[in-house]
Amino acid sequence: MQSVSESILLHLHQDKILSPIIDKCTLTIHKAPLQLFDDLLRSIVSQQLSTKAAATIYDRFLALFENKIPTPDQIKKQSDAQLRAVGLSGQKSAYIRNVVDHFDANNLYNRNWDNYSDDEIIDELTKIKGVGKWTVEMILMFSLHRPDVLPLDDLIIRNSMISFYNITSEKKQQVLDLTQIAEKWRPYRSYACRYLWASKDLKF
Repeated sequence: MQSVSESILLHLHQDKILSPIIDKCTLTIHKAPLQLFDDLLRSIVSQQLSTKAAATIYDRFLALFENKIPTPDQIKKQSDAQLRAVGLSGQKSAYIRNVVDHFDANNLYNRNWDNYSDDEIIDELTKIKGVGKWTVEMILMFSLHRPDVLPLDDLIIRNSMISFYNITSEKKQQVLDLTQIAEKWRPYRSYACRYLWASKDLKF
């Protein structure tokens, strides 16, 4: 774990609306070793579930594998019935198999993702049916620790920005307005978004 650096805080404090949010939130960054394949599987399991339900099903999923490590070969050996038995829908089971097939076909397991831009990674991983842009943005932020991601498809981020910055526009214009607001956060938009997530239960 590590705290946010002074240089990042100084930069984000220049936004007079974001500044008091930062002051009210304690933010700690967890930098676990990179496990992109595993994190991608977990994100699929967690889709459209509460945090508690997702954790329960993911733990059951891991229990299917030796040492709770879901290797590609072991995943392929699981029947649809076995995956359903741990709480995975047929659709999510198919998505998990899609991830394995795509990683196999493109030799992605040992890919050095540091050599690729955010957009290149989004383009690569969203080729997998069942993996959308938001999912990859979460991978960029929490697995690859990219500092400048703006996940506007995230409802908490979008609604927080609309509320704090009094945005009244809609649809495409709203996206443009939110993107413009976030320009002042560059190159640390990921950190600004972390503060917006942290602020969701606070009163201002």
